[in-house]
Amino acid sequence: MIEEKKVTSEEAVLIGVVTQHQDEEQAHEYLEELEFLTLTAGGIAVKRFTQKLESPHPKTFVGTGKLEEIRQFMESNKIETAIFDDELSSSQLRNIEKVLECKVLDRTNLILDIFAKRAQTSYARTQVELAQCQYLLPRLTRLWTHLERQKGGIGLRGPGETEIETDRRIIRDKIVLLKAKLKIIDKQMSVQRKNRGKMVRVALVGYTNVGKSTLMNVVSKSDVFAENKLFATLDTTVRKVVIKNIPFLLTDTVGFIRKLPTQLVESFKSTLDEVREADLLLHIVDISHANFEDHIASVNKILDEIKSANKPTIMVFNKIDAYQHQTIDDDDLVTEKTKEHYTLAEWEKTWMNKLDNNCLFISALNKENMEEFKEKVFEEIKKIHISRFPYNDFLYEEYTEEN
Repeated sequence: MIEEKKVTSEEAVLIGVVTQHQDEEQAHEYLEELEFLTLTAGGIAVKRFTQKLESPHPKTFVGTGKLEEIRQFMESNKIETAIFDDELSSSQLRNIEKVLECKVLDRTNLILDIFAKRAQTSYARTQVELAQCQYLLPRLTRLWTHLERQKGGIGLRGPGETEIETDRRIIRDKIVLLKAKLKIIDKQMSVQRKNRGKMVRVALVGYTNVGKSTLMNVVSKSDVFAENKLFATLDTTVRKVVIKNIPFLLTDTVGFIRKLPTQLVESFKSTLDEVREADLLLHIVDISHANFEDHIASVNKILDEIKSANKPTIMVFNKIDAYQHQTIDDDDLVTEKTKEHYTLAEWEKTWMNKLDNNCLFISALNKENMEEFKEKVFEEIKKIHISRFPYNDFLYEEYTEEN
């Protein structure tokens, strides 16, 4: 009988800083997200380290004393991977590796690794490979010097394994070739988008892991991959959907995240083009997440950067089935009521006032309030459709009366 090999998760420590631009609460939340990213990449976070600094140390990210503390912990617990919550410069990477004598990754490298693991189509793989090459180029010296320590695992998928032995000239040539390849595919995708230009286009946008793919499956009755991990969806999925008598195209896009690597924004230009060219955005929010308002701000910032912030948008608060709030006893006269104590009804009223009733509260998983969702989306699409094809206006009235 052949014994099955047990797959053990790669153990890692996480390192972040508390600065004047990132308070203790934010640093804690970013490390929570970094731990989820580590889990998604196939690792497990054993311990977190934080240090209060005015700004990250230019040579070692954290102070030398803190770095020595991390080294001793890793050595005594036989941990060989350290993951930092911000992008490290090539000199920081080199200095940290000299002290820790282990594999050192930063947030950008970790996200790129997850993308390499998740990319399914040739197009997505090309996009990820370009982003990885752009990340590798300024760090090539480090990769040459520490080649003997690289044994695979998190952070070393894709071109990290095949391009390390090359010099800067070959990496640059590779980047030129990948960009040329993406240009050709972008042109093809642009033609495809023009061919479906007569139909109203709706794009699902939002932070990663808020339930966009689950909602896509419910609305389009399709089978888009959905999982409770970050960046489950990389490839843009387009489905034709009909609500009442109006057909439209629904697009599922890659999730956004704070501190999104600039290499990925550039490489995933085509995915963002789907958002730019959409007629209506459905901004999906995980209301059960404690910091969902920060997530909204992060998504809005990226939408603003790609000049899509002023598009017609419906805010869809998902996962109402998982929402929990703190309660205050009637006889408690001390505790001040904060957002943590808001009921769903209070949140709904708050956001309805903010967005002129242009928001919805649903559970895509349990299909709660889906009829209200479809009605709201139908009304918005109808407005766009009528403005584009005014001569069809009477058809809507006729259809509504009959049905």
